[in-house]
Amino acid sequence: MKRITALLLTAALLLTCTACTQAGKANLGLTAEVKPATDFTAKSNAAVYDKLDFNDKQEYEFATRGLIDAPETLELKDKEGNILWSQEAYAFLDEYEKAPDSVNPSLWENTKNNHVYGLFEVSDGIYQVRGYDMANLTVVKGDTGWIVFDTLMSVECSQAAMQLIEKNLGKFPVKAVIISHSHADHFGGIAGVMEEADKADPSLSIEEQLASGKIPVITPEGFTEHSVKENVYAGKGMGRRSNYQYGVLLTPGVTGKLAQGIGMGQSTGTVSFFTPSYEIRQTGETVTIDGVELEFQLTPGTEAPAEMNTWLPQYKALWLAENCNGTLHNLYTLRGAEVRDGAAWSSYLTEAISRYGKDVAVSFQSHNWPHWGNAVVNDYLVNTAAVYKYINDQTLTYINQGYTSDEISNMIELPEALNKIWYTRQYYGTVAHNAKAVYQKFMGWYDSNPVNLNPLTPSDSAKKWVEYLGDTDKVLQMAKEDFDKGEYQWVAEVTNTLVFADPSNTDARLLCADALEQLGYQAESGPWRNEYLTAAQELRHGNANFTASTKSTGSMIKALSAPMLFDYMAIVMDKAALADYDFIMNVSLPDVGEQHMLRVKNGVILVYANTLSEEADVSITCPKDALFAILTNNRETVAQAVRVEGRAELLALMMEHMNQFPINGTNPFNIIEP
Repeated sequence: MKRITALLLTAALLLTCTACTQAGKANLGLTAEVKPATDFTAKSNAAVYDKLDFNDKQEYEFATRGLIDAPETLELKDKEGNILWSQEAYAFLDEYEKAPDSVNPSLWENTKNNHVYGLFEVSDGIYQVRGYDMANLTVVKGDTGWIVFDTLMSVECSQAAMQLIEKNLGKFPVKAVIISHSHADHFGGIAGVMEEADKADPSLSIEEQLASGKIPVITPEGFTEHSVKENVYAGKGMGRRSNYQYGVLLTPGVTGKLAQGIGMGQSTGTVSFFTPSYEIRQTGETVTIDGVELEFQLTPGTEAPAEMNTWLPQYKALWLAENCNGTLHNLYTLRGAEVRDGAAWSSYLTEAISRYGKDVAVSFQSHNWPHWGNAVVNDYLVNTAAVYKYINDQTLTYINQGYTSDEISNMIELPEALNKIWYTRQYYGTVAHNAKAVYQKFMGWYDSNPVNLNPLTPSDSAKKWVEYLGDTDKVLQMAKEDFDKGEYQWVAEVTNTLVFADPSNTDARLLCADALEQLGYQAESGPWRNEYLTAAQELRHGNANFTASTKSTGSMIKALSAPMLFDYMAIVMDKAALADYDFIMNVSLPDVGEQHMLRVKNGVILVYANTLSEEADVSITCPKDALFAILTNNRETVAQAVRVEGRAELLALMMEHMNQFPINGTNPFNIIEP
């Protein structure tokens, strides 16, 4: 409502201005170059030094403690010389004593901490490679080999991490791999740690798996389902949006990309995926691996739908997965994902305190750095729990007072004591967009104003605003005046409206970019900075038509169960092209012992599990993996692997129309413009 009110006010001013009735050029003198920080931005960032205790170096001390070895420079490339991961790109951090004007000083401190990389000792027998990807690779020494916790995002990065471990600590076999949760930056590098052929047989008990000499891959319950759903069902949309959140298209620098709060960013190497051989199904379950006792605490619905902490009693060490970090995390992540439950997140941390708080000596996790000392760890847990609970509870308070999502996000602030703790600062998630997540969880997208039940598309709405506003050059002149006053959010809003009305309006694009750029320079959150600066870059230079290679989901699609594959077919299929069809297809999958009936009903695929029809129009028999060939319209493989009875043209029809977006390619749709 604030935006609408402001636009109406602008329209009223324009309608009363005789100069507005005459067409003209704004002549704003705008250029497409990256700009320095304005005086307003410089003053805003300088003020941060008075708000926080920059003499408190505990987090930096923890980030650097226990360093065993690190290469002088770190830059990983593929065979063609493409950079997959680089810490060398952030060498500029050492050139400044204080944060430059174009960087929020708090984010600058977090970036310096995340720039620390190498092999570290957590305690005698627990080691981490940090700074070799956005996440950490952790190894625990058993009697004869390594237990690996999380495997980074890319195979190339995990291989480099294991080489650093072997160089300094010796070469030992991997006895088990534990994946803490269902996000790709924690499992994508698994093929760099072990061969899939060495994975233990999932039909065996965990004791039999360990005795077999093979490698158990242990995950929380629901890991496979949530991993593939998140990365496949909405994978193309999420992949493109990840370009914005993680700054994939930005160059590191004082006017470019910095840290993401939980690390320096995403690597762009090869992502692998193995289904687990064993799932943890209840809190308190204990497994002894190579002489190391592990007790698991399930934490579903926190940072991921499937997640778990692990207690190592002989080390008095608590692995916190991604439930505690060196930053406030997300209840909603900007790339898109299921909303997380702030109250549940808090409750699992207090449960961890109850179970392990008396004995814990060190906590460590899949991002950032450990925390040492019983009192320090307990404070770390309780402060983190309090932050998520506060955001949940205070948002609900405001909801019950009648405030809307946008109003709440502009109102809510953490209590001062929690706000000044370095590891609860907003480097990744923010209080504002986390409050919106709570609103979404409880109230959904609708704010109860009927005007917003079925609004016009952004482009249609923008065109009407421009029609009402009249002279867009006058609007741009007024927006430039507001820019010079430091009113960057409003300038971005009004100029982006002009862009959606007419993407060829160069002055609107460039002024919007300049406003977004200053918002990026002021942002404490790394992802917010990336979002603003990526949008500014695309307004100036156009859509880069690029999606990170880490978003390839082919191996995950093949890991889908047959019913999930059918669901994905329904997402990919051109439903309008089959809107006039109504037919039944029997699907027999002998290799997995499954039979399914599909009914294509007016463009909708309905799935009947464990059912076959006696009146099927077409029947197919094939291995489950051949369903991937049907999905990708691979006619050669289908001809070889699929036996068809009945009306084969119906199968061909479905395959032909699995075409609504590229399954293996990129989908670089526009974001900041129509």
